[in-house]
Amino acid sequence: MARFRLLTVWRLEAPIDEVCRAISESLLWPTWWKGAERVVELEPGDSQGIGSLRRYTWKSVLPYRLTFDARVIRAAPPFAVDGVVTGEVEGFGAWRLSQRGPMTTVHYHWEVRTNRPWLNLLAPLARPLFEWNHDLLMQNGAAGLARLLDARLLTPVQDRGALRLPAT
Repeated sequence: MARFRLLTVWRLEAPIDEVCRAISESLLWPTWWKGAERVVELEPGDSQGIGSLRRYTWKSVLPYRLTFDARVIRAAPPFAVDGVVTGEVEGFGAWRLSQRGPMTTVHYHWEVRTNRPWLNLLAPLARPLFEWNHDLLMQNGAAGLARLLDARLLTPVQDRGALRLPAT
């Protein structure tokens, strides 16, 4: 299985509560996040969303789609949302938010392994292409979120270095 450890950082001039709300309301992502084709709720979870299970289908410029289920295992609004994923990818995703003045910083840590045989076969050679595809999806998310919140976006940053989640 091919393993990917990716960290994306977004910086927006928007209140942390609004940013967290938009990220937490993933059923609406397809309305503002290019590449998020479909999000379906399978189980609702509690009042903070913990335990909720949703199926995500993503499509970018590469000629394939990925579908996986994500279950929220931690929600500490407006600072953190964590989930475990199963399906065509398996692993962990974690959102960390912080605010300094008018600027909200979002860290998204995505640590997954692929379950599709052809992805695993191509990963040794195509890893940079797969990572670029992920980066493009995340850039689309940052731009869509900025439009949704009518916020100024500083360029999103992708980091392949040591992954450490900011404390919450």
